[in-house]
Amino acid sequence: MKVGFVQFNPGFRDVSGNVRKMSERVSGVDADVLVLPELFNTGYAFRKREDVKRVAEEVPDGETTKALISLSKRKDVCIVAGLAEKDGGKLYNSAVVVDKKFVGVYRKVHLYATEKKLFDRGNEFNVFPVRGIKLGVMICFDWYFPESMRTLALAGADLIAHPANLVMPYCPDAMITRCLENRVWAVTADRIGREGKISFIGQSQITSPLGEIIHRASKDEEEVKIIDIDISLSRNKNLNKYNNILEDRKPSSYKL
Repeated sequence: MKVGFVQFNPGFRDVSGNVRKMSERVSGVDADVLVLPELFNTGYAFRKREDVKRVAEEVPDGETTKALISLSKRKDVCIVAGLAEKDGGKLYNSAVVVDKKFVGVYRKVHLYATEKKLFDRGNEFNVFPVRGIKLGVMICFDWYFPESMRTLALAGADLIAHPANLVMPYCPDAMITRCLENRVWAVTADRIGREGKISFIGQSQITSPLGEIIHRASKDEEEVKIIDIDISLSRNKNLNKYNNILEDRKPSSYKL
């Protein structure tokens, strides 16, 4: 399976421009699963909830999701992309999954810093069946909580798609542990650039179930990277003939 990410610098609140720019970046891509950054179509540095509301879209009926479906059909690729979603009076920092049609949406559970003033909180993690695998999705700050990836791993995820707008420097190295402790592939798609006082760290990354950094992007350059991976590595949870990282768990001992 060929998986990868798009790392780029979106224009703030330039939805049509960002969708067009991203489409140009992937014009020559050959992949099965492609991950785009968090809020790829709007940028990040919103100050007020009203500002988010002006660019948030319904899912799957919004123009961005429709454009992604069209691109997915044209390129024969499953796309996971972060965007601002509106649903009634709610606003979510979401990621849509499309594979020639709308597959599903994940709403960010762990909101970072001032996101708490801008977005409503998502409630659950789940996996999406695409292309013969189970695809788990989390967004940016979700990485900080071990329960996020563990929940997805317990649900059978073979691959974690991780749209991000990283500002803290820790995530790329932390993903080594997250993937190792869950024996699962992960694709972190970050952005670059600066918005107001916020600088983003880039370093999008593909990490293996063995905790190997297969590829890490630069801190400040746009990049599209596709890697051919062996998805079966995610399905082997045995460390040796005695230890299985999921079967050896003892939830009864973890209660407070």
